[in-house]
Amino acid sequence: MSIPLDLARTLAVVVDEGTLDAAARRLHITPSAVSQRIRALEDQLGRVVLVRSKPVSATEAGDAVVRLARQLALLEHDALAAIGAEGGTVASVPLAVNADSLATWFLPPLARVAQRRAVVFDLHRDDQDFTAGLLESGTVMAAVTSREAPVAGCRVRRLGVLRYEAVATASFADRWFADGVDAEALGSAPVVDFDRRDDLQTQWLTRRGVAAAAPPRHRVPASQDFATAVALGLGWGLLPGFQSAEALRAGELVRLGDDPIDVPLYWQQWNLTSPLLDEVADEIVDEGRRMLAVG
Repeated sequence: MSIPLDLARTLAVVVDEGTLDAAARRLHITPSAVSQRIRALEDQLGRVVLVRSKPVSATEAGDAVVRLARQLALLEHDALAAIGAEGGTVASVPLAVNADSLATWFLPPLARVAQRRAVVFDLHRDDQDFTAGLLESGTVMAAVTSREAPVAGCRVRRLGVLRYEAVATASFADRWFADGVDAEALGSAPVVDFDRRDDLQTQWLTRRGVAAAAPPRHRVPASQDFATAVALGLGWGLLPGFQSAEALRAGELVRLGDDPIDVPLYWQQWNLTSPLLDEVADEIVDEGRRMLAVG
């Protein structure tokens, strides 16, 4: 059995675009032709590769085919570049990254690569505990993740530690923690979470014997806006140390404790020989190790 590469590429486009109609526009064919290609791929493999929901999603078998299609596209670009025949082609590199890294240190190394290479980056933002899943599915080629154990078919490099400190404005602390940052006060003071999967604040509260359901919670699902919400006194929250350092020095923010939460971060990427992907990795790992705490 073999996997027809043109059909594998079609499946990857469908998964990227989310619908058969959108994939048809990108491929410059009709939606019916896209559907016929997917059916032909499923007939060839004897397996369903696409869940025709809205948006569509790949099955486990489809994930493997999508991953193959992305790997072949990357290797083809590298080969064309090696012989000087890439012409006007631009490589697309999908990457996964957590929100706080994206908002602070992740973009400069990508910009440096883009100055040298004909490349665009398709960034997928997710919590660092979940980005490895995007590697497993073949959605991305590499990811910033809290997972040290390598995803199957990937290799790992340590980046460093993203250190979070619990902070609030001085006026917020005066109002809610006038008698100290104790369990009773923390059970009443509003807290800012990134989203419902953000458990950093809950971890910090648990250390102090505060039930997760006790304090009222704001949810602000964007890193810069999260920091702004804390800076405006909407609630207290955990910010990366280098993001809050200037405001702490200026007295605009105060620490609520001297016990930061450290989140180790790793770079995982496909374990294949790709000069482009390795160049991206080297830039990101170097930047991460400069910006993140040593842990």
